[in-house]
Amino acid sequence: MRGGEDTGAARAGLTTVSGGGASSRAWRREVREGRRFAFGNNWRRYARVLDEDRIDQARRSLEVMLGDGSLRGRSFLDVGSGSGLFSLAARQLGARVFSFDYDPDSVECTRELRERFDLDHEDWQIERGSVLDPEFMRSIGEFDIVYAWGVLHHTGQMYAALDEVTRRVTSGGMLYIAIYNDCGIRARYWRGVKRLYCSGLIGRLVVCSLYLPYFFIGRLAKSLLNGRDQFRAYRERRGMSAVYDWFDWLGGYPYEVARPEDLFRFLRDRGFALRELVTVDGLGINELVVQRVGGVSPDR
Repeated sequence: MRGGEDTGAARAGLTTVSGGGASSRAWRREVREGRRFAFGNNWRRYARVLDEDRIDQARRSLEVMLGDGSLRGRSFLDVGSGSGLFSLAARQLGARVFSFDYDPDSVECTRELRERFDLDHEDWQIERGSVLDPEFMRSIGEFDIVYAWGVLHHTGQMYAALDEVTRRVTSGGMLYIAIYNDCGIRARYWRGVKRLYCSGLIGRLVVCSLYLPYFFIGRLAKSLLNGRDQFRAYRERRGMSAVYDWFDWLGGYPYEVARPEDLFRFLRDRGFALRELVTVDGLGINELVVQRVGGVSPDR
């Protein structure tokens, strides 16, 4: 979708992606060999607890960063749609949405969400594809808003993936990304934990037995000290679930990190200006919203 026009996948009515069968086999092999976390399984469990309150929080989080009314009538690309929650939120805010994910279970979860809320398929297209597949990425065209929250650092080639998504932003359009913060040795430590989790059943049992009680007790203690339910507070930020995000965090491999200033320079050199920035000190995710203001996308 380029600006107000349907282009690429939207115009062609794609139902498969280039090399889709091979990609599916590659994904399953990567999961089996411990090189990738099965995000989609976790998202399908999360989708069972999805309710109107969580969806409302997701809508609000988009409007906080992108601006009230900024999605109405615009084209929205959800890179790595996961559960489909933010595709749903964008659609309810009036955007024409194209969602894709590399994980076939995430694709199915997103489709189930679309069916559950009985939304027009013409204005919400869902496909399976890889952000690292240049042919697929070119086929889907350009979008007013490209959204890649907590996705690109799980591709194994973060900067190549980031370069691909910048090419999908139309002139004057916005890119909203969220990338794990580079906090040095702590990031390297957690990369090792994630690799252990994905190594097999024993690795998962070891990691979960060590860290899930720690996470739960820590959040409970913080709730008691602050006099506020920290599980609810977590949900109120983006509509997500702390518990399901714990599994996402523990198993989220591949895992790459970046400093916000490095992301800014990378995007600035590709003709983007910073609009919104939320950073963290230590472990966590840095969020950037940038707007294409210089030149045109390399595909044109």
